[in-house]
Amino acid sequence: MRKIRSGTGTSTLDDAAGAGEAAARAATACLEGEAPALVLVLASVRYDLPALLAGVRSVTGTAPLAGATTAGHFTGAELTEPGTGVAVLLLSGGAYRFGVGSASGMAERPAEVGAELTRAARAAAGAGEDQPHAALLLLTDGLGGDQQAVLTGVHRTAGATVPVVGGAAGDDRRMQATSVFHDDQVITGGAVGVWIASPRPLTVASAHGWTPISLPQMVTRSEGLLIHEIGGRPATAVYGEHADLSAGEQLRRADGRLWQASYALGVIEPDGSHLVRGVFPSADGGPLTSFTPLPPFSAVQVVTATPQSLLDVVDDVASRALVHGDEQVLLVFDCIARMDVLAGDHPEEVQRLQAAAGGATTFGFYTYGEFARTRGLGGVHNATLTAIAL
Repeated sequence: MRKIRSGTGTSTLDDAAGAGEAAARAATACLEGEAPALVLVLASVRYDLPALLAGVRSVTGTAPLAGATTAGHFTGAELTEPGTGVAVLLLSGGAYRFGVGSASGMAERPAEVGAELTRAARAAAGAGEDQPHAALLLLTDGLGGDQQAVLTGVHRTAGATVPVVGGAAGDDRRMQATSVFHDDQVITGGAVGVWIASPRPLTVASAHGWTPISLPQMVTRSEGLLIHEIGGRPATAVYGEHADLSAGEQLRRADGRLWQASYALGVIEPDGSHLVRGVFPSADGGPLTSFTPLPPFSAVQVVTATPQSLLDVVDDVASRALVHGDEQVLLVFDCIARMDVLAGDHPEEVQRLQAAAGGATTFGFYTYGEFARTRGLGGVHNATLTAIAL
C-alpha cells in the first residue's frame, strides 16, 4: 500500500491571513515535495475566518479543504488553548482518495444536510475498484441544529458499512456561533464531510470513562433539548439525588448557565454500554437541558467521571484506531466537557494521546459533540473521545 504523508503546522499570530499562511507553510515542509490531497484546518473564532482560509490556500492552492472552529485544538503533544491559534494538517493521499462536500440549513433540514454533503463528498472522491472501503469524517456547526438528524442523513446515504467519525465545531466556549470550512467557504448553520476511500477497512474508536451511579430509569417526558421527567418525576430532582451539587463541582458556562462537570446522563444502549449526554439543571428547578436531544422513553442512568477515569481510556481509543501499525496520523475528536472534568490535567490527555499514537501524529480538537457511528443509526456522543487513523 502506498504510504500517506502528513504534515502539520500551527500559528498564534494575530493577523488572520498571516497565521493561516504560516501554519500551512510549516505543514507543507513536512510533505517532502508531495502535493497535498487534503487540507484540514482547525481555528479559533477570534480570527477573520475568510482571511484565515485565504492565507492557508495561498500556500495549498486548490487542494480540497475542510475544517472547523474549535474550543481548543492539538497537534502532536502541542496543545492550543481556546481562543488562540490555528492548526493545519496536510495529507498527501497515498493509497487513499479524499472528497469534500458541504451543505447548509441544519436548523431547518438537518437530515437533508447530512445526505447532501455525503453525496457530494463521495462523488468528489471518485474512488475506484482499488478502494473498496470508506469512512466519512463529519464536521458540523456545533450550535446549529439536530446533530443526530444530520448523522441519520449521512447513514441513510452512505450505507451501514461506512463508519462515521468527527465532531461538532466549537467557538472558544463563547456559545454564540460556530462554523465549518469547505475550501474558501466559512459555513454557519451547516456541515462538511470528507469521504475517505480506502483499500482497507478503517476503524472508528470511541470511549468515555463514565460510570453509572443510579438505577436505570426511563425518560417519561422530553421536548427537544429539555428533559422534563425521568421515571415520572421532575428530571432535575432525579438528577440532583445523585449529582454532587457542591460549589466545587460547579462550573459556569459562557452563557451563564450552571454546568455540573462531573455528572451527566448515560443513555443505555442495547449492549449495555452508555451514550453520554451532558446536561445542566435550571436554576429555578425547571427541566434539565441536554446538549443532545433525548427521545421520550430512553432508558438512562446518572453517570459520573473523574480525571483518572477519563485518562484511563486514552490508550484504548488509540490502540483500537491504530489497527494496522503503519498509520501516519491519528485524527481525534475530544469533547470540551472532558476538559472541564480534567481541569488542569487536560494537557496530560493530549500528551498521552501522542504517546499512545507512537509514530503517528495526533491532530484533533475540542468539540461541542462527537460522532462515532459504526453500527445502527446512533453515534452522536457527548463527553467522549473518538478517533480514526490513516
